[in-house]
Amino acid sequence: MRKILVMLFLLVSTLTCFAENRFPKPQFEKGYTLPETTAPGPRSILLESVDVVVLLAALSLATWLVLKKRSRRGVFLLTIFSVIYFGFWKKGCICSIGAIQNVTLWLFDNQYVLPLSAAAYFILPLVFALLFGRVFCAAVCPLGTIQDLMILFPVKVPSCLAQILKLIPYVYLGLGALFAATGTAFVICRLDPFVPIFRLSGKLPILMTGIVLLLIGIFVARPYCRFLCPFSVLLNWMSKLSKWHATITPDECVKCRLCEKSCPFDAIQIPNINQVAEPRISGVHRLIMLLILLPFLAIGGGWAGSRLDVVLARENPTVRLAEAIQQNDQSELKLMVFEKEAFDGSGMKKEDLYVQAHTLRNKFRKGGWFMGGFLGVVFGCSLIGVSIKRTRDSYEPDRGACLSCARCFMSCPKEHQRIKKLNQVNC
Repeated sequence: MRKILVMLFLLVSTLTCFAENRFPKPQFEKGYTLPETTAPGPRSILLESVDVVVLLAALSLATWLVLKKRSRRGVFLLTIFSVIYFGFWKKGCICSIGAIQNVTLWLFDNQYVLPLSAAAYFILPLVFALLFGRVFCAAVCPLGTIQDLMILFPVKVPSCLAQILKLIPYVYLGLGALFAATGTAFVICRLDPFVPIFRLSGKLPILMTGIVLLLIGIFVARPYCRFLCPFSVLLNWMSKLSKWHATITPDECVKCRLCEKSCPFDAIQIPNINQVAEPRISGVHRLIMLLILLPFLAIGGGWAGSRLDVVLARENPTVRLAEAIQQNDQSELKLMVFEKEAFDGSGMKKEDLYVQAHTLRNKFRKGGWFMGGFLGVVFGCSLIGVSIKRTRDSYEPDRGACLSCARCFMSCPKEHQRIKKLNQVNC
């Protein structure tokens, strides 16, 4: 039996030696005709409209459940629906996080047509955040809701570490916008850790990243939302300006301290009225120094970002091909045989390729100034935010960080009194 298996193995191995001859490489120099590229057609306007209507309905329902009904149970049920519909049914695409790139490319490329669904998925959550807080994060975003279902034993992240980690989304947002503006790639979509889970397929490293984040989310609540999501940057800004925002108590705070540990996202600000306040003049001097430092941080960050143009530009396939062909021509060892043959068969001149690569590097240099300057301003504003001490006499949600998940409602005795009175009226 063993001899038979060995003979079969040798036979298969012999046949594989002739596989290359059965499928010869294309001869580009002999009039080879490139096959026509096929791609799935776009979604119909009707289906796109249905998706937008469902998104608008989900946002409206989340707003009602959080602000009017104040129901954690309702938010939880809507969370399950969002995971099923926006996640597994729509395969996580198009999502508001990835729509950042569509909008950016539309702003910088006149030939790109922004899809209706991409525009709606980008604008609607921001509008609702500006009016009602981050209700999109509460129970609509599929990337957030799938993490929310994994929160079992939340632990508190040290505040110093949390402040540092919260800067990562700004870097991610800057890089994602830069790559999209230059037409390089949609890196936010490419590195989305949960889309492979929704599609039950994808690259193994990205799929494993999503699984690891879900496992981490058992203890560190919503790690992607808090420390990675680039869209959270925009939602944070809008939510801080929101006209109507969820409050922990339905009326007055009795300072019972029961809500302190109810938020797994550390988004509850505790009273500090009894703390010893520093002299006002010291705070003013510190603020003035930070405001003077802010433009220097912006300029320094812009300069540092512009110096990354060569490294970042290599992510563009055109730049990468130009550098590879140039190195191949200068080297005695002729590598990249197939890539060079493919380029020679395209009919493009090397000089034109090098001009395109040079233009792209200039775009990355200019974009690096904006990206670095943006990050410098963000870092400076973070220092200013930490230095300003606002007096609070009650427990309040951090309007920017609060995800409007409604968990804190059930720990408030005033909320229980409200529900009791409501039940008595209904009876």
